[in-house]
Amino acid sequence: MTKQKKFILQENQIPTQWYNIQADMPNKPLPPLNPANHQPLTAEDLSHVFAAECARQELDVTHQWIDIPEPVLEKYKYYRSTPLVRAYALEEALDTPAHIYFKNESVNPLGSHKINSALPQCYYCKEEGTTNVTTETGAGQWGAALSYAAKVFGLDAAVYQVKISMEQKPYRSSIMRTFGAAVTGSPSMSTRAGKNILTVDPTHPGSLGTAISEAVELATTTPHCKYTLGSVLSHVTLHQTIIGLEAEKQMEMAGEYPDMVIACFGGGSNFGGLAFPFLRHNILDGKNTEFIAAEPDSCPKLTRGVFQYDFGDEAGYTPLIPMFTLGHNFKPANIHAGGLRYHGAGSIVSQLIKDKMMHGVDIPQLESFQSGMLFARTEGIIPAPESCHAIAATIREAVRCKEAGEKKTILFNLSGHGLIDMTSYDRYINGDLQNYSLSDKEIRDNTSTLEQII
Repeated sequence: MTKQKKFILQENQIPTQWYNIQADMPNKPLPPLNPANHQPLTAEDLSHVFAAECARQELDVTHQWIDIPEPVLEKYKYYRSTPLVRAYALEEALDTPAHIYFKNESVNPLGSHKINSALPQCYYCKEEGTTNVTTETGAGQWGAALSYAAKVFGLDAAVYQVKISMEQKPYRSSIMRTFGAAVTGSPSMSTRAGKNILTVDPTHPGSLGTAISEAVELATTTPHCKYTLGSVLSHVTLHQTIIGLEAEKQMEMAGEYPDMVIACFGGGSNFGGLAFPFLRHNILDGKNTEFIAAEPDSCPKLTRGVFQYDFGDEAGYTPLIPMFTLGHNFKPANIHAGGLRYHGAGSIVSQLIKDKMMHGVDIPQLESFQSGMLFARTEGIIPAPESCHAIAATIREAVRCKEAGEKKTILFNLSGHGLIDMTSYDRYINGDLQNYSLSDKEIRDNTSTLEQII
């Protein structure tokens, strides 16, 4: 293995505030709507489901910086900062003039970026007297992080995990149960939403949309219980900006600034968390960094979806959210990147893509694993299937740099490790995986039923 250089901040350099890009956006995101009357929701409305402080953060388009509570900051200091790493070995393998850096969130507790938002959400719930939290999870990284954070702050947790992901990654649910969480495969017969879904399709493999429906139903029917979310919503991405704020300081230590920022994309939390602190310099200082969200070819909402108000879940329990979407009843293919199998995108990223300030690319499943294998064999880290999409997009850009003779600096987010995803790597190595793609007609048919609000 060739030389490797890591950049790590001292404790007194760790950010003490999150960055709220909504305050700086030229065009603010459209507000979430009450599906009954199409009126904008207030923070008080949202606080019936979410912690009150999370509800306020969700709709805050005024304050550029939001203080990280001291108890949360103390927990952050257990594992932050995470390293920024120059990927010399990957550069050498690609024979590219590009400089490739990755922010290594895989060293976090539970192995992914998700803990960055699980801790503040559980803290805010505890502070307002909540005793129980509930959530959904796809591949299980968020469910694991939430289960741990709930235990840290003395809360009981219930997790609905997408059924196909539970089957593909059984150890994820074991991790959640280790921290005391109750874990149920979704769709299930334990909620009205799950029963309705299974009545229509008894073999439904589950999706993040089905699991969200069940978790929201439990939260709204259980006393002293709040719903927590691992992606999509604005307050979640706000908490994840700790990633980009650290990376900004670490890139200064490296003496470089990114020409491109890349991350995988499911609902937008790790992508926005890395991208937004750098994007503010495009907005305010005239920088020209390119921002690339890498989504699965089988779930192409950013590149082939429609911009419309849609539900965040399958049953229609959530507010209507302005998003690029494939339709809330979209049934994603059973790819192994379970965290990216989501029909829609967060409202902030959707508005920024609409305004052409960032863009998406679609990555086939086989290309993602091929790229993940190369990264593992060069840098010695086995990436999560989700993160493989960011690596694939990075490799594409590094190869373009070689072909064009351009020396660019590329920064991507290694959002998690794949050590509990080895079944998927076995299947790839054995030739048992395949690509999935959608026809234009499938997308058109699925989105044509959406209510035309915008």
